[in-house]
Amino acid sequence: MKRSSKKYVYFAFIWHGFFLAITASMLDLNTVFPALITTLTSSRILFGLIYSVMLSVPLIFNIIFSHYLRRKKHKKIYLLIGIYLRGISFLGMALFTFYFAKTHPNLTLFSYFIFVFLFSISAGFAGISYSDIIAKELESKDRVNLYTIKQFFGSSGAFLGGLLIAKIFSIDMGYPLNYSVSLFIGFVGLVIASLGFIFLKEPESIISKEEPVSLIQYIKKIPNVLKKDESFKYFIIVENLTGFSIMILPFYMMFAKESFILDDSYIGIYLIILTVGTILSTILWGFIARKFDAKHIVGICIILGGLNPILALILSNTTPALFGIIFFIIGFMRSGRKIGFEPYFLDIIPLNERVEYLGIRGSLNILRVILPLLAGVLISFVGYIFTFLLVTAMMTLSFIQLLKITNKQIEEFC
Repeated sequence: MKRSSKKYVYFAFIWHGFFLAITASMLDLNTVFPALITTLTSSRILFGLIYSVMLSVPLIFNIIFSHYLRRKKHKKIYLLIGIYLRGISFLGMALFTFYFAKTHPNLTLFSYFIFVFLFSISAGFAGISYSDIIAKELESKDRVNLYTIKQFFGSSGAFLGGLLIAKIFSIDMGYPLNYSVSLFIGFVGLVIASLGFIFLKEPESIISKEEPVSLIQYIKKIPNVLKKDESFKYFIIVENLTGFSIMILPFYMMFAKESFILDDSYIGIYLIILTVGTILSTILWGFIARKFDAKHIVGICIILGGLNPILALILSNTTPALFGIIFFIIGFMRSGRKIGFEPYFLDIIPLNERVEYLGIRGSLNILRVILPLLAGVLISFVGYIFTFLLVTAMMTLSFIQLLKITNKQIEEFC
């Protein structure tokens, strides 16, 4: 099949990024979703458990997905399937929230575990396909450029989504209709986001000529891959350790609600502040990408992830407005992770083993499987101060490991 022009590749991924950002705002994991869960349960452990499912399921199944997809010359169909399954998850949560959130909160919470599982497993399936298509379509410098531009348009979409959320929660719509409407908008946004990929002409992947291996044999290869590729090994360590900063992101909203007397209007306010941080940070990340490389972006994100918990403890003694600085910094971190981690990873892995590396990377992010649940347990039994300081310590260790990644593998563009 003929390759799409670079211009159309940019259009397809930017179009998807824009509408995906609107969708993500409808169930923002740092503001909207935590507020929704706390209407159904006050248990921090259950709160952490549902986030563990959301973050861990794609990772657990990634090795299976990569084993299956590595022999497929085209991945676009699997990307589209993943997007539509995520849309079904949004629609299912919208319906259960509307019909059962008030009368049967436990049933609604249980349904969330099912829909979050579907949402997460489809994300893992789509994620490998998404990254492989970008790597096939664009050279290294173009990838960073695309992620930067995509992040800008995605941030604009997120800002629009933030305004929608602020409007939904400021008018007298009432619970649970407000959450149901936001989830339904998310469903529609995902369907629209997929349209750019339908006409994308994906080039064939380079399929290894080695004999197909069973899933068990495939898994047994992982230790050898880590042994022969030290950069990849240290990258895996860095991603696992940075999971500590990700694990507490949804708890910042809970921390704010416990530190101050907040009404629902702050859900939209904090989301807009977060989105403004995401948009403004894109300028900084773009400058760093042009002057340096993706590794520098990763390093700055790690530093911010270590400083933010300490700042949250300090600002909890001030006002809800000043606490918004925490969400502004989260915006910087969120965009930096999207612009930095993925392009940097694609830079250091071998071309012919890209799908395998993507699968191994996901499945070896084992700390992210338990960290949100661990955060809920730690906060419940030892409090926010210890948990937040632990995150700062782990991010410091992560930065030290990042410095050990030195051998960049330069590959021919397919």
